[in-house]
Amino acid sequence: MTDPALLRSRMIDELTAGGFLDPGWREAFLAVPRHAFIPDVVWQEQRRDLVPFHRAEDPDRWLRQAYAPHQALITQVDDGYPVGPGLIGDRISSSASQPNVVALMLAALEVTPGMRVCEIGTGTGYNTALLAQHLGADHVTTIEVDAAVATQARRALSATGYGAVTVITGDGAHGYPPHAPYDRILSTAAVQQVPSAWVAQTRPGGRVLTPWGTPYLNGALLSLTVGEDGTARGHLVDNVAFMWLRDQRIPLIWVRDCVYDENKAMVSHTDIHPGRVTDDYHAALAIGLMVPGCEYRLCRAQDDSGEYTMWFLHPPSRSWASIGYIPNTDTYEVNQLGPRHLWDEVETAYTRWVQAGSPTADQWQFTITPGGQRVELPATTPQEECLIVGDAFDDGKAALPA
Repeated sequence: MTDPALLRSRMIDELTAGGFLDPGWREAFLAVPRHAFIPDVVWQEQRRDLVPFHRAEDPDRWLRQAYAPHQALITQVDDGYPVGPGLIGDRISSSASQPNVVALMLAALEVTPGMRVCEIGTGTGYNTALLAQHLGADHVTTIEVDAAVATQARRALSATGYGAVTVITGDGAHGYPPHAPYDRILSTAAVQQVPSAWVAQTRPGGRVLTPWGTPYLNGALLSLTVGEDGTARGHLVDNVAFMWLRDQRIPLIWVRDCVYDENKAMVSHTDIHPGRVTDDYHAALAIGLMVPGCEYRLCRAQDDSGEYTMWFLHPPSRSWASIGYIPNTDTYEVNQLGPRHLWDEVETAYTRWVQAGSPTADQWQFTITPGGQRVELPATTPQEECLIVGDAFDDGKAALPA
């Protein structure tokens, strides 16, 4: 059987060569055995199904996956109750993050020994153990919403020598006031709205680091610094995608469940290539801010024609839109139905993003207070007005300039 220590050393060398692993974290990664935190059963994606893979089936393969530097492992589906026969799952509900992403986020946390950290989302406990090794186990508090996942993490932490970590079973959105204030709060679950409790439980000068996103784009890392006035301000520092914090989870939807009365749709045409509003990371982030609640899905043709349809969906309002792509054409047919004309909203948001100079993700500024969350693109000259697009002070409605 492959030596776990050798695999761990190779993983660390690859993370270092790729620029993911900060030198200050090397010793922690060497000390913590990742495979000790991976359950015996993990799930793998096969088309639309999540199929279980048991360690006993192929122990070497299981171990190699545990130390694959760029591979996440699905450790729970459907909140622990697989919906399909034979443990086949429908939705990922917990995972062990890619080691390169773990390293990237720990570096972005900018934490030093002696600091107190609250981790939101214990998961397997591997990230928790790295924090404990680096800071001291008594300096780490971690919160896990799923009781079974929390129990497994406690066992793994205890078995590897990190039993002094405080593991709380509860809703991470509320933090853990008894151990506050913290120097850092680190979330391993994505949010749409940063919980004000995290800011309130972080000392002035401390930091909140969390994956952040919208239904349109789940893929950003937000770093916030808390001020003396209790307001947190910051910006996006990287591109990462995580499962949602459970109380902000977006329902799993399929195109077939959202589209209706296609023969009644309003038909129009656009010269904007659908890839420009979905494939460009910075454009998609801005569109997600300006078109609240909208999701998109790509459905490719069954043949090799290269044709596809991009669907835009907003189930709460029963609104949908589609744009059909045909290679070597410059105009694309749009169909939309419902009280929201979703393509019109997406096209308008994209146009405004371009007119604003196509700002990159890191240019948006975030402000979090007990009253809500504001996202804005600051003015570059005194004559300009800032563009406020994600204003939770106004029930999340987008405030767009005319």
